[in-house]
Amino acid sequence: MAAPARGEQVVLPTTLGGEPTGLGRFGEYGGRFVPETLVPALEELEAEFRTAWVSDEFRAELGDLLTNYAGRPTPVTECRRLSERLGVRVLLKREDLTHTGSHKINNVLGQALLTRRMGKQRVIAETGAGQHGVATATAAALFGLDCQVFMGAVDIERQALNVFRMQLLGAEVIPVSSGSATLKDAINDALRDWVASVESTHYCIGSVVGPHPYPWIVREFQRIVGDEAREQCRTRTGGDPDFVVACVGGGSNAIGTFTGFLETAARLVGVEAGGHGLESGQHGASVSRGVPGVLHGARSLFMQDEDGQILSAHSISAGLDYPGVGPEHAQLAAEGRAEYVYATDDEALAGFQLLAETEGIVPALEPAHAIGWLAREAGRSVPAGSTVLVTLSGRGDKDANQVAEMLGETLG
Repeated sequence: MAAPARGEQVVLPTTLGGEPTGLGRFGEYGGRFVPETLVPALEELEAEFRTAWVSDEFRAELGDLLTNYAGRPTPVTECRRLSERLGVRVLLKREDLTHTGSHKINNVLGQALLTRRMGKQRVIAETGAGQHGVATATAAALFGLDCQVFMGAVDIERQALNVFRMQLLGAEVIPVSSGSATLKDAINDALRDWVASVESTHYCIGSVVGPHPYPWIVREFQRIVGDEAREQCRTRTGGDPDFVVACVGGGSNAIGTFTGFLETAARLVGVEAGGHGLESGQHGASVSRGVPGVLHGARSLFMQDEDGQILSAHSISAGLDYPGVGPEHAQLAAEGRAEYVYATDDEALAGFQLLAETEGIVPALEPAHAIGWLAREAGRSVPAGSTVLVTLSGRGDKDANQVAEMLGETLG
């Protein structure tokens, strides 16, 4: 499917592609491990999605929202100065240019429409960096839904701008102080709320994690990123990129991108949070250092101790501060179709500055990991002259104060 031109309405695929097997299985990963209370809601959501995704009316309404509200299609930008610096051709898929400033809006608009179809008035969400929370609050305001967003106390402190945006949009932000007070714990509290309010509430999960059908549904709503990028790269370069690179926390921007290139020869590279280095134990590299286990309703790779207890993740970026990865990523790694690497906090910070200085584009700290990894590996594992597509999953205004403090500067 050719990518639409700017101003032309997005047309969504009419078929379900790459559907998981059995009860939401991607190989040995995925599944549905939840209390019985939630099973009817998950079955209802799956049934509603199956019906909606092949409905001309649903696809037309979502396509109109993606075009005329979210601002799709997003462009692919040629980074000439960065390419000259690194010795490889760098293209950016600009999800930072969507309404709300990240890829999260693609999934949330779809789930908001499903919420309305199910006759529910309240949505809840979890958020780390705040972008999913902002997107959910935005969709709730647009559709007149009640909205509560669970957010770790640590993330609330480092993402003050997005907290204000959510509140401005009418959402209630609920601080979570248990555990590490980050994304993992926000998901825990959101799931507890959902168990108690499932009949009237839809849980709008923001990544390709959680019980079936969420990893599949979120991937289908995010695959527009990769489908657009594939056709845009072919138009611009005459072929597919040699490398397709995206940051990976739970992994929705990466799986959305990778899905568009699975049938090509492009090397798929997911960049995880290396934190202070893998040997330090303070990182979020779940594929690189995780082991199989069950968390938040699905089997995947998680950072665990020898007793199977989930370890706390660490990342400079709140959106990658998660001790696991979506089950489809775990399966892609097992199959060898995608490779998972890491960038440290320092490399991500360097990537943040590098893109700003060479291209006038300030990335979020999450995709800055992908830029940081590429800066390290260009001319090494990424041969000179390669064409590299990087998904810029979000913009960096949310991280400006945090980065300024780290650089010893103040804004104002």
